[in-house]
Amino acid sequence: MNQTEQVLHTTRFSEYDINLFKSGKHFKLYEKLGSHLMKVDGKTGVYFAVWAPNAKKVSVIGNFNSWEKSTHTLYARWDHSGIWEGFIPDLENGTLYKYAIETTKNQLLEKADPFARFAEQPPNQASIVWEDDYKWKDKKWMADRKKKQGHAQPFSCYEVHLGSWKKKINEWNQSLSYIEMADQLVAYVKELNFTHVEMMPVMEHPYFPSWGYQITGYFAPSSLFGNPAEFKYLVDAFHEAGIGVLLDWVPSHFPEDAHGLAYFDGTHLFEHEDPRKGFHPDWKSAIFNYGRNEVRAFLISNAIFWMEQYHADGLRVDAVASMLYLDYSREDGEWIPNQYGGNENLEAIAFLREFNEQVYAQFPDAVTIAEESTSFAGVSKPTYVGGLGFGQKWMMGWMHDTLDYFGKETIYRSYHQNDITFSLVYAFTENFMLPLSHDEVVHGKGSLINRMPGDEWQKFANLRCLFSYMYMHPGTKLLFMGSEFGQTTEWNIETGLEWYLTEFKFHKGIQTLIKDLNALYKENTELYEKQFDHDGFEWIDYSDHKNSVLSFVRKDHAGNELLVVCNFLPTLINDYKIGVASKSKWKEIFNSDAEKYGGSNQLNTESLSPTKEEWHGRPYYIEVKTAPLSIMVFGSTAKKKTKAKVKKLAKPSKK
Repeated sequence: MNQTEQVLHTTRFSEYDINLFKSGKHFKLYEKLGSHLMKVDGKTGVYFAVWAPNAKKVSVIGNFNSWEKSTHTLYARWDHSGIWEGFIPDLENGTLYKYAIETTKNQLLEKADPFARFAEQPPNQASIVWEDDYKWKDKKWMADRKKKQGHAQPFSCYEVHLGSWKKKINEWNQSLSYIEMADQLVAYVKELNFTHVEMMPVMEHPYFPSWGYQITGYFAPSSLFGNPAEFKYLVDAFHEAGIGVLLDWVPSHFPEDAHGLAYFDGTHLFEHEDPRKGFHPDWKSAIFNYGRNEVRAFLISNAIFWMEQYHADGLRVDAVASMLYLDYSREDGEWIPNQYGGNENLEAIAFLREFNEQVYAQFPDAVTIAEESTSFAGVSKPTYVGGLGFGQKWMMGWMHDTLDYFGKETIYRSYHQNDITFSLVYAFTENFMLPLSHDEVVHGKGSLINRMPGDEWQKFANLRCLFSYMYMHPGTKLLFMGSEFGQTTEWNIETGLEWYLTEFKFHKGIQTLIKDLNALYKENTELYEKQFDHDGFEWIDYSDHKNSVLSFVRKDHAGNELLVVCNFLPTLINDYKIGVASKSKWKEIFNSDAEKYGGSNQLNTESLSPTKEEWHGRPYYIEVKTAPLSIMVFGSTAKKKTKAKVKKLAKPSKK
């Protein structure tokens, strides 16, 4: 049988599609490129299309032709788009394949499909033809999503690495499957009252210890935990439980694995050719060419894909700072200035703006979050006023200052009061998320609990104080898995979390604290309605260096206030005076020193009646018992919590 009998010349592209692709404006390329089950002339098979403009020849190899490179050659389109395409009859779902690309230098490359929906488990590298008929059950969630993710809504994220959250007890120390996580992880996140889960990259990656940040299959969920329908089932389960799903997205770099995007058609197709712009010194990986139209279309299509096909509620964009600056992690002579002589990567900046514009245009109820560590202005401001257009930005300065402060022995804290208060100087310049992420518990930094000073009681009291301060501070919240129960060792992806610790009092107390903090955050509008607005925060006193005590109020739109008192020393202070604005009574609604959290139970059990005398510039004051190493919250009323039932989903069959 000759080649023309084995590959039929057909297309899924219109002239309009091609023009959009060439101009970098086709944002649903996954509907055209890649492998697609279809019928041609009454024959069922698979249509293949791949962008390889500099290739001399492109063939499809797979388990259907014994990986023979000469039998199933694709056709190059006549329109100079660089797309090779063709239809191969009689292929089915589950077919293994790659592209055999002959370069102009007569090299023969074997490449995975950049648009593959599924892939073999590493170390195998083949792409897999995949389509499924998964029936989503989250119609109500999707319809109500805008109410869950607006700026004036509670937003607390549990950051999780799917492969190491929990391991099976067997000789292989296996990770849980997507199906198992839909039962166990969803129930756990729901129990702890988080509003969202943020998954470290789930896209296909060949090297497990990369944590998912070295992606080769941008359109395929990792096959280590199951198939794409099973990943949809996991997302669906979170939505049925009322929990939003954020995905880590990595447009900043990609690995140079032989089967991946690098040197794809024998040229630097996806990446810059000049290593001063195309190679990342930190991660030893390639950098996308953001100035190339087709590459921008590839990346934005990928973002839209996860939102549309997998119902992701948002994307957290990794390493944005490395994209913004041409001299990021580079010495003089190792980078090329932009056309104006500056160090800003103008092409990357334009790409990020367009990415955000497209995501919000198509999914206005979604959210994009930037991991950005510099003072670049306007990261979370709209593009029409010159911003990058992200919905939120990680508040890295808060994280560094706060961890430094809590890492100090308490006898020195009175000299560092400004460290813990400085974040409020700039807290409302962006829509900030407060991150205590995976990066803070690896690479020799130690676990959060072991960075706290003092004896065992003080360590746990400090950790309770740290978490409570985070939840009282303006901004959304993010906490990495294991920290919520005081994991004692650094995160290790091979062993999973130390779940046995939750059997011990202090660790169980931390876990209970996080559960209650999430509930407090969700139930009190003062803590979230103005979390990005300076009108929602007011200092009472930040100057009591001697006692290391802070006091402030959080406000909602109606003007209601919660009073927050922070004692960062291991000393009990009775009858501590706090200025208040009215004669209304105050009642303690939260105290991190409560016995159920492992504290000394120095609580304010009675309602507090103000005395009419000016204090802290306010006409009244109350006297509170400030528990050691604790955060206390006072309000006039406490809201009741409602519980939503988790519906069971029918498990998808493998296909």
